Amino acid sequence: MTQQTPQQTPQHPPEPIRFAYWVPNVSGGLVVSKIPQRTGWDGDYNRDLARIAEKAGFDYALTQIRFTAGYGAEYQHESVAFSHALLAATDTLKVIAAILPGPWNPTIAAKQIATISQLTRGRISVNIVSGWFSGEFRAIGEPWLDHDERYRRSEEFIRSLRGIWTEDAFTFRGDFYRYSNYTLKPKPAEPLPEIFQGGSSRAARDMAARVSDWYFTNGATPDKLRLQVDDIRHKAAAEGRHVRIGVNAFVIARDTEEEAHSVLKDIIDQADPEAVRAFGHEVKNAGAASPEREGNWASSTFEDLVQYNDGFRTNLIGTPDQIAERILALKDAGADLALLGFLHFQEEVAYFGEHVIPRVRALEAARAERKEAA
Repeated sequence: MTQQTPQQTPQHPPEPIRFAYWVPNVSGGLVVSKIPQRTGWDGDYNRDLARIAEKAGFDYALTQIRFTAGYGAEYQHESVAFSHALLAATDTLKVIAAILPGPWNPTIAAKQIATISQLTRGRISVNIVSGWFSGEFRAIGEPWLDHDERYRRSEEFIRSLRGIWTEDAFTFRGDFYRYSNYTLKPKPAEPLPEIFQGGSSRAARDMAARVSDWYFTNGATPDKLRLQVDDIRHKAAAEGRHVRIGVNAFVIARDTEEEAHSVLKDIIDQADPEAVRAFGHEVKNAGAASPEREGNWASSTFEDLVQYNDGFRTNLIGTPDQIAERILALKDAGADLALLGFLHFQEEVAYFGEHVIPRVRALEAARAERKEAA
C-alpha cells in the first residue's frame, strides 16, 4: 500500500504590519504632562489630522470615549459621532469608535454603527471598552460592576452586536442583554465592522479569544508582548478562532537619538504629578479587582503612567531607522498592528509617514526576499 504524502498547506507571506493612531478627541493630548503641545482636540484639527494620516499610510484611527473630566482631559467629544466626522473627511482610512457597555446598549450601538457602515462603505469598526474609571460610572449614575462581571457584560455586548448584524429574528438570552426575534435592517455594509477590545487580565484575554477580532495590549517590550500573544492565540485556537493583536506605543521620532530622548525627558519632567498619581490610583484599583489582582497597569511606574497606555515602554523613541527596526521586532513577537500616540500629532504623523513607514515596508520586503531565496 502506497503511503500518501500529506497535502502541504500553502504558505502565504506575512501581512504588512498595520498602523493606527489615537484620535485626540479628548483635550490634553496623549500625555499627562504640562509640556506645550501643538495638538488640538477640536473637529477641524482632527479632520485635517485624519487626512494627513490617510496620506501618510495609516490604516486606522481610534477615537476615545470619556464621559467626565479628569487627568488633564477636561473636554471630550463623543466617540461615535466624532468617528463619523473623520470618515466623512477621508476616503480610505478606517475609524474605530470606542463604545462603553453600560452607557451604551447593544441595540443603539448596533444601529448607529450599521448606519455609519452603510454611509462609509464599511470603514467603521468598534472598540469595546469594559471600563476602568469607577468615578465616571458613579458620576453618570451607572452601576459599577466587579472586574470579571464587566468583561462578562462586554462579551454579551459583543455577541449581541454580532448577532444583530448577521442574523434576522435574532434571539439571545444573557444575564445583561436579551433579544427576541429582533431584526435590524439595513445591516452593516460588507465587510462587517471589526470588533476590537483591550485589557491584559485573564478575563480580558479569555474574552478576546472567544469573541473579538482584535486585542489591544498596553505598551510592552517584544518579550512581554510575545507572552500575551501566545496565551491569546492558544486560547483562540481552542475556540477555532484567530485573534489579531495591536500594541500601544508612543512615538518620538527625531533625526537623532539624543533629540528624541531629550523630548521624552521633557515630557516626564513636566508631568502633572497630581494627575498622574490620581490616574494611577484609579487604574491600579480597577486591575487589582480582578481575581489575579492584575490589570493593564499593574506594574506601571510613575514614568509609564505619564503616557496613558504605557506607550513609552514599547520604546519607539529614536531615529526613523531605530524605530523601524523595533517595529519589526514587535511584528516578530506577534503584533499585527501598532497603535500610536504622538506629542504634536499633525506634524509627527506626517513625519512618521514620510520617514518611518517606508523604512518598515523596505525591511518587510527585504525579509520576504531573503525568505523566498532561502
